[in-house]
Amino acid sequence: MPHLNILNRQRGLWLAGVLAMLPPLGAAAEEPADLAALQAALAADASATTVPASTSGGESPLMPSISLIFDGAAAWFSDRDNLQQGGHDPTRTGFNLQQLELHLESNVDPYLHFAANIVWGPDGVELEEGFAESTSLPGNLQVKAGKFLNPFGRLNPTHPHAWHFVDAPFALTKMLGADGSRGLGTEFAWLAPLPWFLEVRVAVSHPDPDTGRSFVGTAAKPVHTFGDLVWTGNVRQFFALNDDWSLYWGLSTQQGTGPASASDTTQIYASDLYLRWRPVENVDRSALSVQMEGLWRRRDWIGRQMDDWAGYVQAVGEINPRWEVGGRTELGSGVTDDPLDPAWTGKRHRHTVQLTYYPSHFARLRLQGSLDMPSWRPEPIYACMLALETVIGAHGAHSY
Repeated sequence: MPHLNILNRQRGLWLAGVLAMLPPLGAAAEEPADLAALQAALAADASATTVPASTSGGESPLMPSISLIFDGAAAWFSDRDNLQQGGHDPTRTGFNLQQLELHLESNVDPYLHFAANIVWGPDGVELEEGFAESTSLPGNLQVKAGKFLNPFGRLNPTHPHAWHFVDAPFALTKMLGADGSRGLGTEFAWLAPLPWFLEVRVAVSHPDPDTGRSFVGTAAKPVHTFGDLVWTGNVRQFFALNDDWSLYWGLSTQQGTGPASASDTTQIYASDLYLRWRPVENVDRSALSVQMEGLWRRRDWIGRQMDDWAGYVQAVGEINPRWEVGGRTELGSGVTDDPLDPAWTGKRHRHTVQLTYYPSHFARLRLQGSLDMPSWRPEPIYACMLALETVIGAHGAHSY
């Protein structure tokens, strides 16, 4: 689907505002001919800002949309061993580079769309995503191939600049890995012909030990059969409850071979919910959203069965286009003698609050504080973070 360039979008909004201030076509005017000419000129200028369908946001049919996104944070932790597990999380007291992301995307031809995310982080440079997806298959079908974030839950398929908190919930990093569940593979999507939005996605990907820690894929346990691949299933539904309220509900699962031996299996099941209130008549563009995800995992590990679970609930209030405030609470269980998290033997509870200021559409400052209470440690962990994000270039709109 083609996207609008950010600058062109702003020009379009400005033009729409100018047109809105003009008298209606049927209203009396001293110079109707001049008014009609002015409106025609503005409409022609507005149509000129629309990006051609072949560019997906670029200024030229031969150039892709390109954006560069910087995320960095100054942080303080009360304990050096702060249990930050996310690949983009601040992990030390002092200054932290979370990521520098180069994003490129464009329509290849009438049949394929291509996107890539190249990330510079504390550990070097990596291709986070690089995939092509179909744009014109019949039967409401879509196919994606390449390296991509798996369609598991709500937060996993997104990037840090779409998050409402500086760090990732530990429910996801504990079960899906430091950088979430992603890998090289293919994905099939089908949009059901129903009165409401219902989409089914099935993905099969090569497990990556850095991004799929619950599955096989290490040098000691490589992939041998198709059964060793990670299979992801996702069903998501969207309901427009009325003009002000909307609801999104998803179900996900991942299945594959565990990292211990070829006979071991891992299953992860999850449900996510997103409720949003945005009154259409509010001139301040205020909004409130509530989001939650819960995950349950079962692992067979050399004749032993281990079950654990984790989840989070967050609420974010958009006061106006400049200010946002949010809170998140997380809870997760532990397993005795867990080979992946040997120290995580009991429940862990973390509370987080944040205040965000947007100087413009291209930057944000976020102040965040948290209280982390792992039951197996005598003292809680306090953290404070001040994060900066800046964006240049054209970047496609985020999904709902």
